[in-house]
Amino acid sequence: MSTLLRIFRRPDYQSEVTQFIEQLKSQKPDLEAQQRAGRAIWWDKRLDRDQQQEWREARVRQNAYVYGSPTAATGSSEGR
Repeated sequence: MSTLLRIFRRPDYQSEVTQFIEQLKSQKPDLEAQQRAGRAIWWDKRLDRDQQQEWREARVRQNAYVYGSPTAATGSSEGR
């Protein structure tokens, strides 16, 4: 190991965030299992590809200018 690396080496240093997380894990040993269960509820899902395709096909294209009437997008003075 170079001299420069030895100067900046701090093996016993732990940030406040790391200390907090380790303390939280020691207080709640089942925390990681709860996190995995929560992830399974919201993120770990099987996707139905057919349903996704139907959703894409049924989508209605939005106009470029969504505020006001369709004539507002063309700039005509009718209907104002």
